[in-house]
Amino acid sequence: LVFSLVAVMWIFGGNILWAQEKKVYINGIDADFPPFAYIDEEGNPAGYDVECVEWIGKEVGFEVKTKPIAWDAIIDNLLAGKIDFIASGMTITEEREKKVDFTIPYWEIDQGVVVCEGSDLNIIAALSGKYTVGTQRGCTAAMWIEDHLVKEGTIGKDKLKLYESFSLAVMDLLNGRIDSAMMDDVMVKDAIKKGKPLKVIGIIKTGEIYGYAVRKEDKELKRMLNEGLRRLMKSPKWDELIDKYMVK
Repeated sequence: LVFSLVAVMWIFGGNILWAQEKKVYINGIDADFPPFAYIDEEGNPAGYDVECVEWIGKEVGFEVKTKPIAWDAIIDNLLAGKIDFIASGMTITEEREKKVDFTIPYWEIDQGVVVCEGSDLNIIAALSGKYTVGTQRGCTAAMWIEDHLVKEGTIGKDKLKLYESFSLAVMDLLNGRIDSAMMDDVMVKDAIKKGKPLKVIGIIKTGEIYGYAVRKEDKELKRMLNEGLRRLMKSPKWDELIDKYMVK
């Protein structure tokens, strides 16, 4: 959904002044994907990607509204025109590129596997098929487990538990309902940073890259987002946001 340019006329002191409202684009986010996108304690959208696109909008001349969307339906919502782009820690994959276009890459991640602090599991045992692993539905961790473990027969489908968010997987992990959880490495480190009694037992090197997703026909929006990203990555704001949100 894009709000059209509206010409507004004021008559002031005998002069006619014309002003054009900025276009407003809706960014669809996962509401529970810290540190990239989430809803804060005051109920406001927050996170690395949220602040990045707000900066980009001011820099290149459009306004951004943020709309939380269920992650496993977020691309469908984009294609249906309910949102205009996705800036919410989305990995660029061949499957997704069949449906949408992506901007230039802006972040690289791998997959992290976590267990409770007191667990003696290592990553080989955790993913051996004897134990239950949880992750978010529709994310690349789930895709990796399906492709490399379930389809290969290493673990049964009953040993993979999918959740609406990684936070829910962590909750079940801490409550003993699953044995490990897997997610983008920045997210698992963020959970530990915020005091969750977890430990990382391994990093799976997937070399995934994030980009903003847009509809294939929205060439101008893609161009503006790319230009904004290039400017942002050259500006002091880029390092400021990394220092604010990222776990080094």
